[in-house]
Amino acid sequence: MNATTLLIPTDDGDLPGLLWLPENLEEPVPGLVVLQEIFGLSDYVQQRCADLAALGYAVLAPQLFARLDPPVVGVPDGEDFEAWLGEGMALTQALPWDRAEADALAALAALRAHGVVDSERVGLLGFCYGGGLAFSTAAAAIREQRPPSVLVSYYGSALPQLLEHAEIVDVPSLHHFGTADAFIEMPMVEQIRAAVTADGAREQVEFRLHDGAGHAFDNPHPGLFDADAAEAAWQQTVAFLAKTLPSRG
Repeated sequence: MNATTLLIPTDDGDLPGLLWLPENLEEPVPGLVVLQEIFGLSDYVQQRCADLAALGYAVLAPQLFARLDPPVVGVPDGEDFEAWLGEGMALTQALPWDRAEADALAALAALRAHGVVDSERVGLLGFCYGGGLAFSTAAAAIREQRPPSVLVSYYGSALPQLLEHAEIVDVPSLHHFGTADAFIEMPMVEQIRAAVTADGAREQVEFRLHDGAGHAFDNPHPGLFDADAAEAAWQQTVAFLAKTLPSRG
């Protein structure tokens, strides 16, 4: 399934995004804004976007690193694992968080405005860097009284710094973490769980732990991938979306 380019209007000019649409469109469909890892819109993230479109969702992935000089779409997998990680980290550090959040909010608005999308049923899904960004963008959208329909966050790397938003992010949500995450260790994961679920009081918030999985376990790079955790998390994500944002697809 191929993507097309969609220009996203923002307060700082148009930002390119990649748009995937389900086949055989006959009525408005729900939408998902997908927010990237530190490696940009890599082949892996684009494949996940195509997977979501195959489930019946309109999927928009803003090219957040198009703001950089030079612009970046995605970082290819690197044989030198540490150098590859360092390159991704440097890219995220070069892009101000507030700018990325504003662009993610603009992507929500652009997807809602698309003619094939049911504007009342648009959610956020993010991986790693994008998982934290999806959470903070959800909070910003709620403050603007345009909350996302759902939130899915895969091991949101910035969540430890974003827990002041947890009180207001009460939309249906799914969070994935690995129990062997060396970047966000289990004591912090448990703090995140307590905050986002309001100590278990929010029935609409699901929190899934994947035994033995490390950070970024869904990324197929050999230095990160955990096949069992990735498959389990994907099936849980599909089920969560079918329940909270049915595509009819």
